[in-house]
Amino acid sequence: MHYYRPKDIAKELRISTSALRHYESMGVVPSPERNEKGYRLYTHLHLAYFRCLRAMFPAYGYPITYDVIRHIQKREMEEALWIVNAEQVKLQQEKTVADDTLALLENPELDSIKNKRLKAHMTIGEVAELSGVESSAIRHWEKEGLITPDRNPKNGYRLYSPSHVRQIMLICSLRRTVYYLESIKDIIQAVEHQSIEQAKKLVREALSIIHQRIRQQFNGIHKLMELCMELGLLDFNDAALLKPILTFNPDRD
Repeated sequence: MHYYRPKDIAKELRISTSALRHYESMGVVPSPERNEKGYRLYTHLHLAYFRCLRAMFPAYGYPITYDVIRHIQKREMEEALWIVNAEQVKLQQEKTVADDTLALLENPELDSIKNKRLKAHMTIGEVAELSGVESSAIRHWEKEGLITPDRNPKNGYRLYSPSHVRQIMLICSLRRTVYYLESIKDIIQAVEHQSIEQAKKLVREALSIIHQRIRQQFNGIHKLMELCMELGLLDFNDAALLKPILTFNPDRD
């Protein structure tokens, strides 16, 4: 059997040998055998683990990656894949919000989102559904001074205008590109004063980051599939993988 030295794996992955030992101590890489001098003997399986970890970290973060790998170690491939799939769904939702935000900024008179017309006054529930943002997040941003909804004089309930919807969607798009609360406040105020070019630029930057993240996600999935094959959990030559399931027909328009 061919063995890899820690420094050879570390060089390929551009990390330190101590990082390899850290992943081992976290239990996300099997403990290697040792030679007579006590040196670690990493196999091709260990290399597959290390490659998978390093590819998944940028796309999914440490907690999700560790969760996925621990399921794989228990041979629970489907559970691991559904965790990854859920993260892809979240990214798709982020892209949808960013696309809708950019459309609103480029056409401030746009009066509908998701084929739903924007009313002059909307409840927080209606705004949450339109923007794809949780009501709790909207209330939090209000406490932080990012948005200031009107109030119904009769009952004190929050009332949101199409302008508020645009602000909420803009905040959602900027969270991953603007890291300081004051910076977001400045951008929102600029939008309120019709100075929207900088806001459009930042939303485009947010979309660029989303595009990069989906590339990272698929790179992580690629290495995850290689690890599954190394463990014997998956065989790409399996005829079952090439057979249409249920009503899905790849030849249908």
